[in-house]
Amino acid sequence: MSHIATIKTQVRDAAAVRAACRRLGLPAPEQGTVKLFSGEATGLAVQLPDWTYPVVCDTASGQLRYDNFEGRWGDPKHLDGFKQAYAVAKAKIEARRRGHSTTEQTLPDGSIKLTIQVAGGVA
Repeated sequence: MSHIATIKTQVRDAAAVRAACRRLGLPAPEQGTVKLFSGEATGLAVQLPDWTYPVVCDTASGQLRYDNFEGRWGDPKHLDGFKQAYAVAKAKIEARRRGHSTTEQTLPDGSIKLTIQVAGGVA
């Protein structure tokens, strides 16, 4: 039996943040307090391509903090790509933790179909 799920992502897993950065060819995230245009943020700082300020992942709250001035200081498509890569990494980590295998397929629209194989069937 197959199921389709839509996931609203909270960024709480540092290992999945690191995996998303590797997947996208980004520098490794750095833990600390960084300056944004309108203040500071503490967490895992991720530098997206051509973004003036990093995206800061507060893994305690699951929230992301960033300044991109409505796209002028960073293209939102890079943030969307990071969130997608994080969601895939987190789903794979949890599936493997439960002893399941995964396969993925990138679809023509850029979305990712992730299949989780469980003993005796497909989830």
